[in-house]
Amino acid sequence: MRDAIPTTAYPAARLSSFYFSYYAVLGAFTPYWSLYLESRGLSVAAISVLMSLWYATRIVSPSLWTTLAARSPNPIRWLHLGCALALGCFALFLLPLEHAGLFAVMLGFCFAYNAVMPQFESITMSHLGTRSDRYGLIRVWGSIGFILVVSLFGWLIDVRRLGVGALPWLMLPVLTGVFASALSNRYAREPEHHPVDQQDGFRARLRRPQVIAFFVAAFLTQISFGPFYTFFSIYLSEHGYATATQGVLWTVGVLAEIGVFFLASRIFRRWDASRVLMVALFSASVRWLATALFPDNTPVMVLAQLTHALNFGAFFAAAMQLLVRFFPGRMNGHGQGVFYGLSSGVGGVAGALLAGQLWRFGGETAFLASSVIALIAAFIVWNWLIRPGTSTAQLGDD
Repeated sequence: MRDAIPTTAYPAARLSSFYFSYYAVLGAFTPYWSLYLESRGLSVAAISVLMSLWYATRIVSPSLWTTLAARSPNPIRWLHLGCALALGCFALFLLPLEHAGLFAVMLGFCFAYNAVMPQFESITMSHLGTRSDRYGLIRVWGSIGFILVVSLFGWLIDVRRLGVGALPWLMLPVLTGVFASALSNRYAREPEHHPVDQQDGFRARLRRPQVIAFFVAAFLTQISFGPFYTFFSIYLSEHGYATATQGVLWTVGVLAEIGVFFLASRIFRRWDASRVLMVALFSASVRWLATALFPDNTPVMVLAQLTHALNFGAFFAAAMQLLVRFFPGRMNGHGQGVFYGLSSGVGGVAGALLAGQLWRFGGETAFLASSVIALIAAFIVWNWLIRPGTSTAQLGDD
């Protein structure tokens, strides 16, 4: 993509619509899909493997899709193709598939769906240009979509007694909305092919200690979220929470996250993104500790979910700021691909599989391990990105 352009006007509604629909799908998938798989008769171990595909495909598909888009004379078609493939694969869940069929369809859906967001992040940044601090005002609509679907689907499944088996039918129209939104969006400028010297510059940046530390911290953060993303709804069920109540707990976290995205531009005018990142990771450590020790205490669980504002909302907003700093202009698309591939991809697989192994000793053990891992990530950010002499401010200057 061409270097970011200073812009005052950008297609906020079109950009926001994609985040809204994309994360609305995740509002159904993240809290309820493991319950759906459980309703199909799968064991905890089998669910762990299937859910790990969500993260495993992130190892390859984000960087592959951004690379193919960068080499294409019409890169936006790769966004359209990814959304179309995701919709087509997901429709197959309506069939009475056995375990092998579920694995194959899950693999195809996850690969396609995970491919599109890094490309769209680059599209968004191409429109925002030097106003990257306004990213939160666009991204917040993803959180709004997530929260609406979590609440609505929880009510439909539990109160209206549709049952979790109806989940694929409920999600299909939302996925259609993702595809429709993709068709309405485009780059601010058409990306260029990436010359060799730019690729060399990108690889040189990847070798910088601060950049390595950032990616390692992001990787560990995703591992710490493994028990939450994979088994949190099952964990709540084990402790007597009804499906509708589970939806409320998921909703509380995202409501807090929405507030952070609205305030993001003010936050980053006052505090450096590295410091925000460290606070976010420390809050994650506290959150998982509380989740492990007080699962039957509803007020404590609500407070723990409220910290989602920091350990997801602030973390993600800070990460986007740092990615713009580490990989400016035409390098940002590749930087996004590495970020999604390494953190959500490799880290997500490791987190889901580790959660599956630790779950044999109880959910409390899994969340205690998450707390320690998040604390290590916070230390890495402090030592390599914040400590005197390790400022990241100069990284975008060359």
